[in-house]
Formats: sequence, structure tokens, C-alpha cells
Amino acid sequence: MRYAFVVEHRPLFSVRAMCRCLRIQPSGFYAWLKNPLSKRAKEDARQTELLRKAWKESGRVYGYRKLHDDLLDQGETICPNRVARLASLAGIKAQVGYKRRPGGHGGKPSLVVDNTLDRQFDVDAPDRVWVTDITYIRTLEGFAYLAVIIDLYSRRVVGWSMQSRQTTDMVLQALLMAVWRRKPRNKVLIHSDQGSQFTSMDWTSFLRAHNLQHSMSRRGNCHNNAVAESFFNLLKRERIRRRTYKTRAEARQDVFDYIEMFYNPKRKHVRNGMLSPVEFERQQEMRTEGV
Repeated sequence: MRYAFVVEHRPLFSVRAMCRCLRIQPSGFYAWLKNPLSKRAKEDARQTELLRKAWKESGRVYGYRKLHDDLLDQGETICPNRVARLASLAGIKAQVGYKRRPGGHGGKPSLVVDNTLDRQFDVDAPDRVWVTDITYIRTLEGFAYLAVIIDLYSRRVVGWSMQSRQTTDMVLQALLMAVWRRKPRNKVLIHSDQGSQFTSMDWTSFLRAHNLQHSMSRRGNCHNNAVAESFFNLLKRERIRRRTYKTRAEARQDVFDYIEMFYNPKRKHVRNGMLSPVEFERQQEMRTEGV
């Protein structure tokens, strides 16, 4: 694979410089050029191209574990360590997000309810427990704020909203989308932090009117809402970090593309048995119906 790297980058760098950096002998490289690839090397090259294709189809965000699962789906016989090795040699790696915006926890909340969820993140049916949270996105116009509602059953984003300010209306719009889409028949537990948007009278009245029960994290403890935090980390690592948005409208369009076109219908989740949220719900529904 190191020889193949030298061949691929010959137009950019000298052979001797690359051989020195890769700790290989130029004579060995030129001898390799004269001889056909070994069976093992050909297999490495073939599977590296499959990895590269799967990586590009994921938006260049998947790490070796999900790429390994993609190759298994294609009928390939390959172990995770081999995928990790080939991906590393090809420069294929997962993306890394950016840090939380600095700031304190603000003043005392106007309303606090019990932490009914209490980190019980495994749910056996849809629309039993939703979690919600807010994050920020940088644009050249200033910050845009994103609120999401996530169903713990499949980790599907069932509602979301973006605005230029962190208002109660923003989180209510996200929650309204979730209620409209899912139309839950039974009471849903919705878990949030102690942000002012989630302690307002408008929020409380909406929950009461739509048969939703509120659960709230302890102040300043992000682990109590780890699923929402994990989603934001994925969003920033896999999409937002790699872009500079000129406007909030541009950021909103890209968030729409990530959530509705990639994350919900396509992105594999280890917890879902390497199925996307949409596919996980579909298969579970088929099992329930006995299909």
C-alpha cells in the first residue's frame, strides 16, 4: 500500500522524498513497479476502493466500524482490524466536532420537575420517551440555534426547529412538529435540561394540552441528556464542522439535508443493530405485525 501511495502522488512529490518519509527503499519501489501486484495487494486495492466508495456515500463521515458493516452488507469477507488498517493507509477517517459554546448556566430556573427519565435511555417501543435539547451553529450572519426532539426508541429525530434566537417558540415549534408527525396515542415522557425555554409557562401549557409528561435533568449535568448531546456531536462532527455557512438560511438547508436525507433514513447506529432510525422502526414494526 505504501508503494501504491508513492505511485498515486508521483505528480506532486519526488519518489525519493516519499520513500524517505514512508521508510521504504527507492530500489524496492522501482522493483515493485516492474512486477505485477501480489494476490494480497490486489485484494487490498480492491477493498480499499470499496471502503473509499462507502466512505464518500456516507458524506465522508463514517469511521472504520461502520465501513466494516457496509462491506459486510456487500458480501465481503473482512475483519474490523483489516478495515481499520486499509482505511488508515488510505487516509479514510471519521470527522471530529467542535467544542461547546462557553458560558455559565444562567440564573435560577422558574420551574423544576423531577428527573423521571433518570438516564434510562433504552426504550422498548416508539413514542414512549422523547428527549430535547438546543445547540448553536456558527454562520457569517451570527449564531443560529437548533432545537431537536429525539425518540429514544430508535434515536430518530422526530421534530426540529432553527431560529436566530433561543426562544420558547423555537422549542415549541420543534415539539409541534414531533406531535404532528408521530401523533402519539399514549402519554409521552419528554426529557429536557433546565433551560429557560423548558421552564416557561408556554412550554408547560403545551405539554399539558398534548398529553406530554415533563422530565428534567439536574442542573449542569449533561450526562442526564446524553442522547441529545450525542446527536449534536454527530451533527457537528459529520456535517457542520466541515462547512462555513454564509447565512442562517444556508445552515438551515444543510441541517435539513443532514437530518431528513441522511441521519434519519440512512445513518447506521450501533444501538439499532447497524440500522438507520427509519429502517430500525420499519423492521421492528414488521416483526410486531408478524410479517
